[in-house]
Amino acid sequence: MIRNEIAIQTKDLTRKFGEYTAVNQINLSIRYGEIFGFLGANGAGKSTTIRLLCGILAPTGGTATVGGYDINTDSEKIKSSIGYVSQKFSLYTDLTVLENLEFYGHIYNISEKGWKNRLNEVLALSGLEPWKNHIAAELSGGWKQRLAIANATLHKPKILFLDEPTAGVDPVSRRSLWELLYELANQGTTLFATTHYMEEAERCHQIAFISQGKILAIGKPADLKANIKGKIIEIECQPLMKASQAFQKLPGVTGLTAYGTSLHLNVDNDEAIRPLIAEAARNESISITSLKTVPASLEDVFATLSEKSA
Repeated sequence: MIRNEIAIQTKDLTRKFGEYTAVNQINLSIRYGEIFGFLGANGAGKSTTIRLLCGILAPTGGTATVGGYDINTDSEKIKSSIGYVSQKFSLYTDLTVLENLEFYGHIYNISEKGWKNRLNEVLALSGLEPWKNHIAAELSGGWKQRLAIANATLHKPKILFLDEPTAGVDPVSRRSLWELLYELANQGTTLFATTHYMEEAERCHQIAFISQGKILAIGKPADLKANIKGKIIEIECQPLMKASQAFQKLPGVTGLTAYGTSLHLNVDNDEAIRPLIAEAARNESISITSLKTVPASLEDVFATLSEKSA
């Protein structure tokens, strides 16, 4: 596939369940070799969107193409041409790594002639060669996800859907998994990944925030941070929850996010808000050790967008 070709395209894609609209006229354009991050709270519409794009659910409005196939008319072709990795490990825990791969290799109808080469390729790419004879249940969370990714790419899909692929995985294994995902993208595979981790969203070529079925913003992480309206003020203070309740009521505060022992306030005017913060701190007996204007993070972007949406 040529990298500038479109892998996934949606036009006003909509899905309703009775009177409830789970996905509301979303428009996406994702190229081959691109890592696309799909961010949103639980119930925002992420999983429903994936089910639509995988041909599992039919839309109630709009349309989409996945790998050149129309989701309305070619759902079976879509299912056979994509890979899918779920948040929960769904392979056979009582089988070895090799037995799992062999089982699904038969399901994918990989020819016996090409099977050995493909198996070796997948084991090498995923780093699973030393673990191939281990029972899947014995693997750590990170290695289980590597097995899930290896399994989902056995048939060489050019589009891979990943639903919270690193949930419950330790930070070191998470970083290692992302190296594997980058390698797949370098080979031209499109990765459509949902995640709750903002540091993972930073690794994506393009991200979209979804809330209540609607796309709030879409673009490169750097562009979304650069385009955030207002300024971000970082305040180190104690007690944090008391400060959060006091500061978010101030006029000109459009978003607030907690970061460890500090708060990020999205404000209309960082100079005008400073005396208001100082006054609120005195009135509420809040101790401020540091107050400064900082660059926006993706979490700041999401907090601001969610506030506006609400």
